[in-house]
Amino acid sequence: MKVGRLAGPGQVVVAEVPEPRPGPGEITVRLAACGVCGTDLEKVRGNYRTAGILGHEPVGVVAEVGPGAERVAPGERVFVHHHVPCYACEVCRRGDFTFCPSYSRTNLDPGGFAELFRVPRENVERGAVLRLDPSVGWEVGALLEPAACALTALKRVGLGPGTSVFFLGLGPVGLLYARLARALGARWVGGTEISELRRRVAVAGGLDACVDPREAGAARAAVDAANAGQGVDLAVVATGQPAVVASAFGLVRRGGTVNLFGLPEARSRLDVDLQRLYLEGIRLVPSYATTEPDIAEVHALLVAGKLRVDDLVTHRVPLSELPRAFELAGRPAEAAKVVVTGPAW
Repeated sequence: MKVGRLAGPGQVVVAEVPEPRPGPGEITVRLAACGVCGTDLEKVRGNYRTAGILGHEPVGVVAEVGPGAERVAPGERVFVHHHVPCYACEVCRRGDFTFCPSYSRTNLDPGGFAELFRVPRENVERGAVLRLDPSVGWEVGALLEPAACALTALKRVGLGPGTSVFFLGLGPVGLLYARLARALGARWVGGTEISELRRRVAVAGGLDACVDPREAGAARAAVDAANAGQGVDLAVVATGQPAVVASAFGLVRRGGTVNLFGLPEARSRLDVDLQRLYLEGIRLVPSYATTEPDIAEVHALLVAGKLRVDDLVTHRVPLSELPRAFELAGRPAEAAKVVVTGPAW
């Protein structure tokens, strides 16, 4: 079968490997679609410290069920989450599930960019296999995980009704985050994005303001016009550039929050006026990944029609052409969300 993998720095290839078989408590899933995530791109660029397995937004059809995994059946349409916490350690008991020591040690075999992948017993037992509602198509299902990452972030920062939110970077996950913030009651949502294509998608999706960050003073002007010069309640950094993180502090109100959401560049450092943050009570809250309950909650929002994401997909590329999918995903001027399709599509 075909599988996408790293072949060295900057190299994505499609290789032929034997099909996996499920062991006790495990299942295998035939791929329908899997989104190319920004963290996949960073792994290829060598800017990510975790394992080099590619593909973590997969949906497909259950192919085979191992002994003891009878909670799902062959032929069911599912989304599968690649990482699961243990739900039993001290970190999990505090509710910090994505920081569980065992979280990143669980993963799909050989990854989400595979014609057929094996889901470990831990993932099956802990609810990482979600049945898709008939109304949720393959493309929408492939956006569940990044949208749920945004929901996890919103819960960490405590988004309240009537909140004003500004996004620095409106790539695929930033666009999802912005729509989710609006769906959950944000009063005003704005943002910056270099790509004209993605700015158009942002406005079409309901953003109140979307400006080019290269225009001096444009972000501050948009924020001031909507918030009586007081700054926003929440500034979301959905890119990894350190300078952007620093600029976010200049856009939030006194007592406001900066959410560190995009993956920072490896070994990057933050240079900010700490005394100002102290005196103005500005919080910096990082958020990483998501868990099964938040994925299920996003799924419910989609089924209820409270969140629309299908128009974010601009390109569909077959697994056999995976390198091209990565090239497209790395060109913000040409693509919003790129989805890789598999044999179950």
